[in-house]
Amino acid sequence: MDILTAVRHCFSADYAEAREKFRNSCRAYGVEPKAYVNPNRGPLGEELTTDAAWFGPKDAKKVLVSIAGTHGVEGFTGSGGQIDWLSSGGPLTLPKGVAALHIHAINPHGFAWLRRVTEEGVDLNRNHVDFSKPLPENPGYDELADALLPSELSGKVFEEAEAKIAAYKEKHGLWKFSEARGGGQYKHPTGFFFGGFGPTWSRQTTEKIVDDFGVKNADLVAVIDYHTGLGPFGYGEPICNHPIDGVAVNRAKAWYGQSVTEPLLGTSSSTAKAGLSEFGWEFLLGEKVTFVALEYGTYTPEEGRRALREDHWLHAYTNVDWNDPETKRIKAQIRRQYYPDTPDWKEMVLYRSRQILRQAQDGLAAS
Repeated sequence: MDILTAVRHCFSADYAEAREKFRNSCRAYGVEPKAYVNPNRGPLGEELTTDAAWFGPKDAKKVLVSIAGTHGVEGFTGSGGQIDWLSSGGPLTLPKGVAALHIHAINPHGFAWLRRVTEEGVDLNRNHVDFSKPLPENPGYDELADALLPSELSGKVFEEAEAKIAAYKEKHGLWKFSEARGGGQYKHPTGFFFGGFGPTWSRQTTEKIVDDFGVKNADLVAVIDYHTGLGPFGYGEPICNHPIDGVAVNRAKAWYGQSVTEPLLGTSSSTAKAGLSEFGWEFLLGEKVTFVALEYGTYTPEEGRRALREDHWLHAYTNVDWNDPETKRIKAQIRRQYYPDTPDWKEMVLYRSRQILRQAQDGLAAS
């Protein structure tokens, strides 16, 4: 399928359409995805599932894994990339001895409700910590918690919150502010980037998928986790948080080239964070996993801060009504921030997705 046709065909208007397209695209190859049913429902009462599908030899020792929807509303993009791979004959391009496992909507609740968080209010990409041990501290977030999510979006309370944030940026710098705001926190359940008080349903489902499909039996695993929101508009940045100069990060650079960035070295649009999904996969598979977050840029960080703040405010301080004009405005805003839904942006997404998935397949085959 040529890329312009794919732009029109592979993306979806909502979670339900994305799920149907993914499942039908798998069935075209005789593969029935395994559905993991979430205990909650969507905003229209629809069933929510994470769907996982395996292509290639069941006993393959080299496996390509793609993940869509870690951050819910960002699932439009990952879903589009997965459906494009399927619609463009991806299963037929797998090298000998290489299999592919596509995990669609790992956070189906966030996808359907147009949120980055799970049904527990947790950022899944901060949830992969050992909850039997003391949780990471984030004193910067603690200091700013009330200002980051004020109880009102206008007036005196809001203005005081913005002034406090501006003073923090002035004192500590923008990078330290970004680390405090986005690095992960484990004390404020309605706040941003909350890592949770325990493993979420989505994390437990990830672990179940790894077991159910025998991924631990592989010798080498490449994971591509689709994300949006950071960096230049439309550019797909492969971000790697493996230990500096370790086996896994060096393997990522060999496969994907010099575009690989490392938050631990300060070369990425992202900062260092706690509880990343990458750490969960490392815990499950060790050094045989090479994990990159494929991060596509959208709009400005300030627009992102506003969209995320208003969505968290909506769920923390109001009764969410899918038919209410204010709810519709806020949901449209966060959808746009993490899924621009313009033809040029989607074309860039698919071009980079095809490149990264091909590089992963080639890297697995050659290793």
